[in-house]
Amino acid sequence: MTQPIKLISPAHGAIYAERMPLSQTEAAAAVARARKAQKAWAARPLAERIALVKAGVDQLLTRKDALVEELAHQMGRPTRYGGEFGGVVDRTNYMADIAAEELAPKMVEDSDTFRRYLAREPVGVVFIVAPWNYPYLTTINTLAPALIAGNSVMLKHASQTLLVGERLAEAFHEAGIPEEVFQNVVLDHATTEHLIADRAFNFVNFTGSVAGGIAMEKAAAGTFTGLGLELGGKDPGYVRADADLDAAVDGLMDGAMFNAGQCCCGIERIYVHESLFDAFVEKAVDWANGLTLGNPFDPETTLGPMANKRFAAVVRGQVDEAIAAGAIALIDPARFPSDDGGAYLAPQILINVDHSMRVMKEESFGPVVGIMKVSGDDEAVSLMNDSPYGLTCSIWTSDTEAAAAIGARVETGTVFMNRCDYLDPALCWTGCKDTGRGGSLSYLGFLSVTRPKSYHLKKAPK
Repeated sequence: MTQPIKLISPAHGAIYAERMPLSQTEAAAAVARARKAQKAWAARPLAERIALVKAGVDQLLTRKDALVEELAHQMGRPTRYGGEFGGVVDRTNYMADIAAEELAPKMVEDSDTFRRYLAREPVGVVFIVAPWNYPYLTTINTLAPALIAGNSVMLKHASQTLLVGERLAEAFHEAGIPEEVFQNVVLDHATTEHLIADRAFNFVNFTGSVAGGIAMEKAAAGTFTGLGLELGGKDPGYVRADADLDAAVDGLMDGAMFNAGQCCCGIERIYVHESLFDAFVEKAVDWANGLTLGNPFDPETTLGPMANKRFAAVVRGQVDEAIAAGAIALIDPARFPSDDGGAYLAPQILINVDHSMRVMKEESFGPVVGIMKVSGDDEAVSLMNDSPYGLTCSIWTSDTEAAAAIGARVETGTVFMNRCDYLDPALCWTGCKDTGRGGSLSYLGFLSVTRPKSYHLKKAPK
């Protein structure tokens, strides 16, 4: 018997929402509606599609205050931070602004004899499987360019943020985007894998775990369905001897702890030049002790619960193992009485760590960071690359050329200097190694949701 998908709020531990997943028959019918509607949507003028997508975002913003409260219920982010809607607007506007140029045919020749050009066409039906940690931002990265390019879109949101897909669909439908063109669907894993294996979609964008990405690839095997996979990270920060120490502490600790450490490109390990190590650690401890762990609806709270108590259990396990292996924990959990052994988890800083410990090698996705001393650039690069992941790295230095040279040696998708945990919509969001494949945002973001089509037209003699 099919079971409802339940959303347990980390704020209070009770069921906040539940929905019944579609059956395979119902899901197949939804795909058929999407495919049927796509041609008419693609036939609309590009300017009209852009205007409707931007209007959908505008409709979303009219609900902002309610959505911020709803997000705190669903995944625990403190309401004081106001959600993630500034980024939604910025990314949508950037992709809209470059669409006409990037989707226009590229003329090779237009002479008396030939007209030769490259065009781009929508792939058809795009399937987005979105995560819970930044549920609006991660969705819009693919949703906006996919719709603008003329595709229909089906969105399956994470069970922890079940209501986000509904809110996006409500807003975009009220703006005038047809219901069949953008559908929010609730699916279980079996139906999701069946649809992919059945060639239901022309492109699948998945953000989640490595295990989830493997399941997507297995489901798509032999179908030739395009896949975009962002599967996590263990993003490093490196503080060189010439870094602005206070700026590095503030930037890297915020990158490690914001959103309870539940950021795709959050800082999970820090390497500090030996000349700054002691001072950096002292200031980092003061920074972390200044956090307030508590109810996400309290305006004083700066660190909310993790999205699920099982996620917090993973972090506790990594910390306990590291301490048992010789790591030193610098934050006293007693300073954070809201740490309840469940979803509410005190921040932690670990020193005397090494890469034999899970907390320095496996994704933590929580408010913990290990800090290691390094002798210089070569050791830092070696340690940064000693990871199965490659999403971002963050280099803190006063030397731009050195940062670029170090970044060229790091196996990663994005190199930051003197900042971290940020997406620039003009730059491609991408990763390497077990972080996945493909890319979104920038002009490259249109490539995965369109396909090239070549025209070689030989003109008749006059």
